Amino acid sequence: MAMRYEGGVISATAPTITAPVDGEGGSASGFWTLETQLQNSAIWPKPVLLKALYSWGGGSSGQLGHNNVITRSSPVQVGALTTWSKIASGENLSVAIKTDGSLWSWGYGSNGRLGLNDVIKRSSPVQVGALTTWSQIAVGYAFSVAIKTDGSLWSWGTGGEGRLGQNDVINRSSPVQVGALTAWSQIASGQAFSLAIKTDGTLWSWGQGTYGRLGHNNVITRSSPVQIGALTTWSQIAAGNKNSLAIKTDGTIWSWGRNNYGQLGLNDAYDRSSPVQVGALTTWSKIAGGDSFSLAIKTNGTLWSWGFNNSGRLGLNDSANRYSPVQVGALTTWSQIAGGADFSLAIKTDGTMWSWGGGSEGRLGQNDVVPCSSPVQVGALTTWSRLPKMPTAAHSLALSNS
Repeated sequence: MAMRYEGGVISATAPTITAPVDGEGGSASGFWTLETQLQNSAIWPKPVLLKALYSWGGGSSGQLGHNNVITRSSPVQVGALTTWSKIASGENLSVAIKTDGSLWSWGYGSNGRLGLNDVIKRSSPVQVGALTTWSQIAVGYAFSVAIKTDGSLWSWGTGGEGRLGQNDVINRSSPVQVGALTAWSQIASGQAFSLAIKTDGTLWSWGQGTYGRLGHNNVITRSSPVQIGALTTWSQIAAGNKNSLAIKTDGTIWSWGRNNYGQLGLNDAYDRSSPVQVGALTTWSKIAGGDSFSLAIKTNGTLWSWGFNNSGRLGLNDSANRYSPVQVGALTTWSQIAGGADFSLAIKTDGTMWSWGGGSEGRLGQNDVVPCSSPVQVGALTTWSRLPKMPTAAHSLALSNS
């Protein structure tokens, strides 16, 4: 029998909304009145914009995708396509998903880390298989993990320390499914380990367990996914080089793993082997991890950093380590963040991109190799729209609306 749902129209099926991600995409089903659409404007689907891919920094293994091994000190477009959707970078390799759901990789190919069924280096993007069902990617140290649109989890590359989650330590040169579940929703990878969240809000990890980076209250290495605790309130994850970060649905931030430079934000330098809350605030909205440092954005648009500050990677205009979150400047217009080997990237709400930290090989995109200890704008574009997951990377990627 037909029923009336909040949407104002008689229908046999309840109308639904899938909110956009980073201001784009999403979907709506069923019938909606204009009034109800306006009431849901904050989460109403938005157009997916065409995006061009840019790269810069070290290029010795072809990881910049420019069909050569040249280092670039400012952003250069990778080819002419404007159909890129998701990006991730790791140690000498890059991985991306296009809007058609196809998966691409390039850079250093040893141990099969490019997923191309060989160990050959590639200096321009090459499609991984023929599938068009890829939705998320993350790159760790010499390996990659991905989620398909059906919620299945896949991995390839170096298998040491169980980092592929395949219940062994064998290298894989093409994507292999991790288990049989189709309930994975988020992934993040660091040095030799990965984190994941399922659709039920549970948190999972696998790989190298030293320093407690897996969050299981020990330092045991796991070769397949193991749940962290029993909570179902995890909403966001990020991996640093050897530490982990997560945000809960209540806006609290949690950390665990290596803490020798204060990268856990717990006001000390002691490692933690299970999640510990960072402060008492409930206003955290985004997180990112780099090599021994962490970044976060609050709901008010302010930017915060903590941990190792060599080369000024914290953006605080000095080189002093911080053991708890410290605000970077006074602006409230930060929207995206990414941490790399010794540098950071961020995008503001006006579409400008900023960088700071170590400048070797031009990784800051400032047309030089000079380190910067506070945020400096990269070029003059105001169309930057997406940054990669890159906690182990020494080169940079970014997407710009075309």
